[in-house]
Amino acid sequence: MRDLHARHRKVLPDWLALYYEDPLEITHGEGRHVWDAEGNRYLDFFGGILTTMTAHALPEVTKAVSEQAGRIIHSSTLYLNRPMVDLAERIAQLSGIPDARVFFTTSGTEANDTALLLATTHRRSNTVLAMRNSYHGRSFSAVGITGNRGWSPTSLSPLQTLYVHGGVRGRGPFAALSDAEFIEACVEDLKDLLGHTRPPAALIAEPIQGVGGFTSPPDGLYAAFREVLNAYGILWIADEVQTGWGRTGEHFWGWQAHGRSGPPDIVTFAKGIGNGMSIGGVIARSEIMNCLDANSISTFGGTQVTMAAGLANLSYLLEHDLQGNARRVGGLLIERLRAVVAQDPGVREVRGRGLMIGVELTKPGTDQADPDRAAAVLEAARADGLLIGKGGGHDTSALRVAPPLSLTVAEAEEGAAILEGALRSTR
Repeated sequence: MRDLHARHRKVLPDWLALYYEDPLEITHGEGRHVWDAEGNRYLDFFGGILTTMTAHALPEVTKAVSEQAGRIIHSSTLYLNRPMVDLAERIAQLSGIPDARVFFTTSGTEANDTALLLATTHRRSNTVLAMRNSYHGRSFSAVGITGNRGWSPTSLSPLQTLYVHGGVRGRGPFAALSDAEFIEACVEDLKDLLGHTRPPAALIAEPIQGVGGFTSPPDGLYAAFREVLNAYGILWIADEVQTGWGRTGEHFWGWQAHGRSGPPDIVTFAKGIGNGMSIGGVIARSEIMNCLDANSISTFGGTQVTMAAGLANLSYLLEHDLQGNARRVGGLLIERLRAVVAQDPGVREVRGRGLMIGVELTKPGTDQADPDRAAAVLEAARADGLLIGKGGGHDTSALRVAPPLSLTVAEAEEGAAILEGALRSTR
């Protein structure tokens, strides 16, 4: 392990972050568990950053990938591709967007990059509205709209980005307001902002901010925003890279908590749909998707082997009602964690939906982030056989809990008990 870490440091970028003081090499997995190179077994509550959405080594996905690989792995989008059309049809039907078209990419970053290309071309504007504390990927344009300093290595951008209030309910100038007053204040802020700028192309927003620590606004905020945006013709891009496919339990898409004013104009997705295979994509109304006046392809987006994985994974997810499981087991896990931290002065909040749960840590008696304790909790949880994530922005530190959607009640209880012990040991 140490030799591999030394080799990693010698040949890979310094900014390529690794969890843990003694980094972990994961060699294989099954169900909700993974094993490291030394044979240690872990309950996985992070799923490769919410990417192993269904289960590790899911037989249905493994079989589909193996069978497709035995026929043909790749041909590019220059040729007809049956698995790509099959998956596009299913996603379009599930999207809620009328006359939807689907374009496949290899990652959420590339999906958001494509959405920005479509929106700015369709609207003939390079101004974009984004949420404070947001994260949308690693590309030059995606970094340019990311409202989280910890993940923004440059201020240079091809876009003019204006940041809007509302993505974080429990902090900021409107935190003390009721939910209705919070929405009203954020809408008034948006109206005021639009009075000072040329008409933007789009608002891009995560229904629940992932890297930002699983924060979210009250239900209905983006529906209220949409009423204002529609008056200007501004598009709404819902970044569903982390919230899509039923993870929030209550809804199949995160935007549906804000659906009063209709579906988004554009939805981006990635991560969980491939259950570990590299799939991303964009869903948009046909007039938006078709607005480009030059040729475009994707060499690896929609490649046959990843589409086979996506089809098998989506079928399993729907047939086994994993959205319902996320709602039931996630609800139990959230309540269990809230009971665990009730007497912990260093836990500010347990928040989330379904199997997307954030535990925000602060220094006792203050509202100040405690990243050192967050790192210590990760280490302590790992030592007892649990893998979790962390995140946050603007002086926040949060533990991120996002197991595969097939999590059982017993596994939820086991993980909560380990996390309880990790929190107690780091007080």
